[in-house]
Amino acid sequence: MANSAEFRTCPDTGLLFHKPAETLMKLNAVAGIVFLLVGGVIGLLMILTRWPTVHLLQADMFYMLLTAHGVGVLIFWIIFFEIAVLYFASSTLLRSRLAAPRWAWLGFALMVIGSIMTEVAVFQGRSSVMMTSYVPMSAEPHFYLGLILFAVGALIGCFVFLGTLVIARAERTYGEGSIPVVTFGALTACIIAIFTIASGAIILIPTFLWKIGFINYIDPLMYRVMWWGMGHSSQQINVSAHIAVWYLIAGVVFGAKPLSEKVSRMAFLLYILFLQLASAHHLLTDPGISSEWKIFNTSYAMYLAVLASMIHGLTVPGAIEAAQRKRGFNKGLFEWLRKAPWGNPTFSGMFLSLIIFGFLGGITGVVMGTEQINLIIHNTLYVPGHFHATVVGGTTLAFMALTYWLVPVLFQRDVILPKLAKWQPYLFGFGMIGFTLFMMGAGTLGVPRRHWDISFANALFQYQYPEVAYLMLGLMAISGILAIVGGGLFVLQIVASVLFGRRRGEVKSAIPLIAEPVAAGVHGIGIGGISVPGTLVLALVFLTTFILYYFVNWKYLSQVWGLG
Repeated sequence: MANSAEFRTCPDTGLLFHKPAETLMKLNAVAGIVFLLVGGVIGLLMILTRWPTVHLLQADMFYMLLTAHGVGVLIFWIIFFEIAVLYFASSTLLRSRLAAPRWAWLGFALMVIGSIMTEVAVFQGRSSVMMTSYVPMSAEPHFYLGLILFAVGALIGCFVFLGTLVIARAERTYGEGSIPVVTFGALTACIIAIFTIASGAIILIPTFLWKIGFINYIDPLMYRVMWWGMGHSSQQINVSAHIAVWYLIAGVVFGAKPLSEKVSRMAFLLYILFLQLASAHHLLTDPGISSEWKIFNTSYAMYLAVLASMIHGLTVPGAIEAAQRKRGFNKGLFEWLRKAPWGNPTFSGMFLSLIIFGFLGGITGVVMGTEQINLIIHNTLYVPGHFHATVVGGTTLAFMALTYWLVPVLFQRDVILPKLAKWQPYLFGFGMIGFTLFMMGAGTLGVPRRHWDISFANALFQYQYPEVAYLMLGLMAISGILAIVGGGLFVLQIVASVLFGRRRGEVKSAIPLIAEPVAAGVHGIGIGGISVPGTLVLALVFLTTFILYYFVNWKYLSQVWGLG
């Protein structure tokens, strides 16, 4: 057992922080937010370039910054924060010492060195290959080496997390029985991360050797197949991690428990088995891959991952509804939701994350994963519209919501300007809703994914998009600017709170930071024998929306080529 002097007990939550783990959580979270800030500033420049009325940047600068934006926010911001979540879900939630802190420090150092090395390579101007870095395009050697070092550091963090679980189990720090659902979700993210990093190593190490002259040739098709095992699966780490955050926030804000822990764990298990297969939807137009492989991976197998997401989309709000009804908010279908603490940014950010991820990210992901429908939106602006809904509207907003809770709990500071904090998730969330909807609308009209100028000025061959496409891009830009303002306010709030917020003492605050758990079970609440009727109605609304949108896209497909 570790020395008790190495631990700190939070007076407001009773959580036990291992001090080495606490320091590493803070550093990883701060590093992530730095990349979020940089990525947001670059994102603003991207938006002002894709907006035809402004068209800010020239092509060379646009593609350089697009590369920096992609690796900065889709990889560095997210994974730094996820390592902090892994340490919190293992050491803090299980009341255990962190395994091998020195190895954890080495992992953090490699991640910092690798991320800076890659970004430096991009800003030097000879690595504008975008995040996908498809061969035969080539970046500078330190672009690939930086990604490899970052991946090794993240892998070390994953093994430290697994080691901490072993220690907690051996020392019985969390009692008997299974690990909590939140930790189980973090374990799912860790397992997918190891698969992701292995896929990256299989392709990035040979690509690095190709760039420095040790390998003569990299097959582009093989590169794409292996790269998407990393590129898309890295987003599946995000899905598992932010859903674990949903469960955590439901617990700390409402004292809610999953309606069925077994069902929630089974859904996470389905993620481990099937979620990475969604990467196939990037390969549906590639030659050399059989239709059987494409159809199986993007339908029969991926539907099991979709089932898992639908389970989480039912159990998280269902747990909140059950907890609210236990507390007396039992009138009608939605009193539990109307009386929820919408002024609490931890709750509002989480619930907006759930809605955006489910309705915008989840539904469009299934559409993109259907081989036939994929043809009408492949490589259009629809694709980044989809993943901004999942990674930004889903993961980033969930991590923002958690951070508001972690500032007093982990950093021991009060959040400054609490009224501004109440509005920030709405500004960011609704801005991102508009941004993704209008981006996907432009993509549906055929606007290309990566072309910096849809007017094709000075091009040999001209093409004129419908006028409504220009309207969509303008509305996309306005919504994106709104979201970036919201994101900037978040960074300002958190940095200012950590540096200048009132320091919290060792005395319990009058304002509770964690709700008392409600009694287990859902008997005696609800309407007409249904314990969580409001959640059931929301699920039916989601299902109806999905069915309608799915078949609308089949109608679009039928109009691509006229017959007769």
